[in-house]
Amino acid sequence: MLSGFKNIGKIPELQKRILITFLLLAVYRVGAHVPTPGIDTQALAAFFEQAKGSLLGLFDMFAGGALSTLSVFALGIMPYISASIILQLLTVAVPHLEKLSKEGEAGRRKITQYTRYGTVILSIIQGFGIAVGLENMAGPSGLSVVISPGWAFRIMTVITLTAGTSFIMWLGETITEKGIGNGISLIIFAGIVCRGPEAVLNTLRLLSTGEMGIFFAIILLVMMIAVVGVIVFVESAQRRIPVQYAKRVIGRKMYGGQTTHLPLKVNTAGVIPPIFASSIIMFPATIANFVPHPWMNAVAGFLMPGQVVYELLYVAFIVFFCYFYTAVTFNPVDVADNMKKHGGYVPGIRPGKKTAEYIDRILTRITFSGAVYVSAICVLPSILISQLNVPFYFGGTALLIVVGVALDTAGQIETHLLTRQYEGFMKKGRIGRRK
Repeated sequence: MLSGFKNIGKIPELQKRILITFLLLAVYRVGAHVPTPGIDTQALAAFFEQAKGSLLGLFDMFAGGALSTLSVFALGIMPYISASIILQLLTVAVPHLEKLSKEGEAGRRKITQYTRYGTVILSIIQGFGIAVGLENMAGPSGLSVVISPGWAFRIMTVITLTAGTSFIMWLGETITEKGIGNGISLIIFAGIVCRGPEAVLNTLRLLSTGEMGIFFAIILLVMMIAVVGVIVFVESAQRRIPVQYAKRVIGRKMYGGQTTHLPLKVNTAGVIPPIFASSIIMFPATIANFVPHPWMNAVAGFLMPGQVVYELLYVAFIVFFCYFYTAVTFNPVDVADNMKKHGGYVPGIRPGKKTAEYIDRILTRITFSGAVYVSAICVLPSILISQLNVPFYFGGTALLIVVGVALDTAGQIETHLLTRQYEGFMKKGRIGRRK
């Protein structure tokens, strides 16, 4: 592995991409500490101190702590993710969007443009809801969070938060294009990881004051290590379908005849389902938390982590998006047609339609296993907080995203190294590629 890191210095293009990625992530972290005008930060911090372990605490984790300080990046990247979900769902239902999705790069650019417009619209709606909610909020001492309530504050907040989300969206797209790894995922990764030191210090403080026992802390540490191990194992797990290619004579040479396999990942959708599921639940729940109305407060109560309604909705959305995103990114019919075109077939299965049905049947089964695994991992931190009073929201979903994005980024660096004939991170068994 050390030799793999040394080889990074021998590829100027890879060095440049890694440097750009770190610089843009640093810009994101700096912006997360620039406060929105007109806010009493002390009163807001006191309010969020009471909200730890709630859905607002979860949203704040994804925003990298920007919501609890109401920085210019308070909305985070969630409006962009919500817009992406809406566009992907509409692609299946709207013929025009479906046609665009099949037009190659030009069609994808058009859909990306629509996603940007949707991000701005959702940011305006969420920004206005947050501005109105802030005017009705007060810290434990009764101090108002907003210094000068009114339409001037609301308009300024909407403009500031919308501009912040648009800038984060640009950062993510620039990292994907000119850096290394998926920019949007890396921004979420950075927001989660930056809360790690705070969680460690908070745990050490509880240990020193005796509020948390050393035995419980050891059990918690072992559990988190075990969860990381399970995530790494499952994310690398594959179901390999054997594929045989028939011999073909072209001119005077004979080609083909080799045996290979079609790898199907157990968790084909990766970290997308929990991110999408969290985004959908957070949108109405965040507005409900800021609107002081009895039935809205009841909605916020039902949509808190640890509540049965929240957990059932969360699991249902995760299962749905596991199947949905797998169907969007992997088409068994196209795979079967490509195999048939190149003389490939699955032993014992007729090429074409039968092969597509066989692949689809296997993919459906392993996707169910992947959905159960993702749901179990993501529900774990809610159980730890609600039942065992764990003092921080750093568990299943966060670890799934952190480990998944780390594997994806390391895999892309590995690809850059191997394509230039340099030794990668691992001499035996390359890091699994994540699509």
